Amino acid sequence: MAESVLNTVVLVVDDTPDTLAFLHDALDESGYTVLVADNGESALEISRNASPDIVLLDALMPGMDGFEVCRALKQDLSTRHIPVIFMTGLTESEHVVSGFSAGGIDYVTKPLSPVEVIARINTHLKNSRLINQTQGALDAFGQAAIAVYPKTGKVIWQTPLARQLINTYCPSDDALNNQETPAQLQTWLDSLKQGGEQRLRSFIINNPNGRLIFNPADLQSEDQWLILLREESETAQIEALRALFSLTKRESEVLHWVILGKTDKSIGEILGTSPRTINKHMEHVFTKLGVETRTAAASLAVNKLRTVSGNNQRPS
Repeated sequence: MAESVLNTVVLVVDDTPDTLAFLHDALDESGYTVLVADNGESALEISRNASPDIVLLDALMPGMDGFEVCRALKQDLSTRHIPVIFMTGLTESEHVVSGFSAGGIDYVTKPLSPVEVIARINTHLKNSRLINQTQGALDAFGQAAIAVYPKTGKVIWQTPLARQLINTYCPSDDALNNQETPAQLQTWLDSLKQGGEQRLRSFIINNPNGRLIFNPADLQSEDQWLILLREESETAQIEALRALFSLTKRESEVLHWVILGKTDKSIGEILGTSPRTINKHMEHVFTKLGVETRTAAASLAVNKLRTVSGNNQRPS
């Protein structure tokens, strides 16, 4: 038994008892833990309670069909990460497209070959584990990122910081939280498929307080494209300065305005304090940055911000 199969749970959903029995036996003999459901409602309940590693889903069932089930799985934050492989006896292109549009990752056609089904399962389980490792690493480092499925542009997952930024810049549009990609972003994602210089272009959402920039980071996989998000705003820069140089909030605010060329008097008026207090804050900034002048402090801070911004756009 392959080590990767141990403790792997597969949910098989089909309204035909013979198909359920056939797949249950084949997968069970290969070492998988197998759950079964004969209708869409049961499939959703089992998915939410048991969180299977992958779902084999019949496309056409009475009542709630497979496409509806898949859309429901992908709209639920607790189940959207589960890969879905459709099973269908239909080969017409519109059903294949419907499966991918609903959020499916692959499909197999009936009559089913156990060897093919298991091969597809193993492939997508491996990819799913890599994706989960990537997401976990990005979460741990507080990176704003989303992953989309290249064939449809649908959002597979997003880090907490990405969700926060998207809610800030699209407060009246919860499309990404429901995995529906906004039209402007979808157009940009489609342009990435053209290759060449198109893949170097960013997508930008502007609002009065700043802008949110989407940068392609990894477009090599057929299972997911990784997109990094970066905010450019007064608040974002102040927080970045605070983190980069271990400054207090007020010291980072003062340095931010120094970068913009403001005098102590002007900064004091902006922050509601005296020029003498601003000068004291700058003395602390000089010490922490290891510089002696305002010009040197501003230059060092700007260069550091540019370096960090560049690294965020081009991860290793």
